[in-house]
Amino acid sequence: MKRIFILFLMVLFNFTFSQDSIRLKIYRENVEKVNFLYADNEEFAPVSLEYSFTANNLSSSLGDKKVIVIPANTKKFLVAELKVIDPKKATNFKYNADYVLGDVNMNFSETNFNYSLPFAKNKKYFIYQGYNGNFSHQHTYSLDFSLKTGEEVYAAREGKVVQVVTKNDKNCATKECANFNNKIVILHEDGTLAEYVHLKQNGSKVKVGENVTQNQLLGLSGNTGWSKGPHLHFSVFTPKIDGERNYIKTKFKVDGSKNAIYLEEKKSYSRSN
Repeated sequence: MKRIFILFLMVLFNFTFSQDSIRLKIYRENVEKVNFLYADNEEFAPVSLEYSFTANNLSSSLGDKKVIVIPANTKKFLVAELKVIDPKKATNFKYNADYVLGDVNMNFSETNFNYSLPFAKNKKYFIYQGYNGNFSHQHTYSLDFSLKTGEEVYAAREGKVVQVVTKNDKNCATKECANFNNKIVILHEDGTLAEYVHLKQNGSKVKVGENVTQNQLLGLSGNTGWSKGPHLHFSVFTPKIDGERNYIKTKFKVDGSKNAIYLEEKKSYSRSN
């Protein structure tokens, strides 16, 4: 989650805001004494934005603490219209905007999609940590597969690559190192997001904006970020506006089972296709 804090005094100036991590820009245009707040979303995924404000002598078309979803690759998306109530009086306007990648209106407890295991066919890997694991998966539906550094990571489901982080080479066993996670994030057609984490430095084989198919090579596993050893962290989720997540249970097609199943901690699995 990122937060913007802007103060208008007398509504006399223009402004822009952008972040390297989420390519969102918010700016104002004045047309015949009406101020329009616009957003440019340069991401390949929607961005959810919560808008809260205080104002003197100004009205806003978007109510306080409201959430809007700005579509992917959108220019000049109208966030709010600000009107002066009494032109003879001074104006003052202050607002916060919290925003996250993805659509916060999507809400799943589980999905009916049958995922592929995120590694090569004819390989077998152990689940180090499963759902609600004790080390770093408390209250989350995430899986840690025992891939070693340099082993191939494949797409568990088709979608669009919306985030790639591959520059880091540091790791440690505490949460502070989460900032050094190398990862690939995929947006699925139902609005859910999947992340593949702890990848090797410069280990991505895909680029942001690329469409990938199920079982397509994504990158190479590693040991970066919040990690005690080489492995692949996988989870599917939808975002919350406060930066938290709704994690989603996922079933996988595995060798030896006719139906897709939930994976269990301390068991090993191989890909069925």
